[in-house]
Amino acid sequence: MKRIVTIQDISCFGKCSITVALPLISSMGVECAIIPTSVLSTHTGGFEGFTVRDLSDDIPKIKDHWKKYNIEFDTIYTGYLGTREQIDSVIDFIGDFKKENTLVFVDPAMADKGKLYAGFNSEFPSHMARLCAKADIIVPNITEASFLLGIPYTEDYDEAYIKNVLKELCKLGCKKAALTGISYEKSTQGVVYYDSEADEYYSYFNENIPANFHGTGDTFSSVLAGALTLGINKERALQIAVDFTVKTIKETIPYRDKHSYGTMFEGCIPYLIDRLKIE
Repeated sequence: MKRIVTIQDISCFGKCSITVALPLISSMGVECAIIPTSVLSTHTGGFEGFTVRDLSDDIPKIKDHWKKYNIEFDTIYTGYLGTREQIDSVIDFIGDFKKENTLVFVDPAMADKGKLYAGFNSEFPSHMARLCAKADIIVPNITEASFLLGIPYTEDYDEAYIKNVLKELCKLGCKKAALTGISYEKSTQGVVYYDSEADEYYSYFNENIPANFHGTGDTFSSVLAGALTLGINKERALQIAVDFTVKTIKETIPYRDKHSYGTMFEGCIPYLIDRLKIE
């Protein structure tokens, strides 16, 4: 059985980060180990007065304990990291656990809609860029890509602009990059992928649904990381991740007043399992 470790926060209520990654990756038939970077009572979108317990000091201790047992991973998958110190610890973790065939998958979750998430200062993207340099593949949205590269955020872009951004992202040190949430026209949205080693692009789009739900980026990243770990080729893996994310949004829209804290992805898991079968 393939094995992923995901390193990100966990919200006790709300669908994001580990709360999404663990069930989805497990349902794909991949063992999912976790390193929680913090524990929150709820996620931070739409809830006030949430509690937070920082677990930064535990990350090196978990790493050192695992090293004693020679635990190995097919994929190291990182998501939301709250501090520079956590990024440093994750870079150390990659140094100790990355083997020749280990996939390092980084979702630089730190910004959206032109702004950094609350709590991040202007220096944080440069530290996230150091982590991206250690990755095999990174999956930023256009806002995160702008901060990583130190360029102005724009919603007015074309295909040539996106391809150039992808090339610049790979110059950070990663081999591959996928820009999420890309829309060249109002009716569609999807992902554009670049493999710097092969100098090849691939894009895939589905319906652009005018609705926003917390954690959809985590859904996409978790499914993509799981599919790539299973050895599914990049084209199918990207298609599955995009299509599943869209399906979870569609399933949730009729109940959006009660489910603004995330998508109802649980009922879509049978669809995900079916998509993993050889087509």
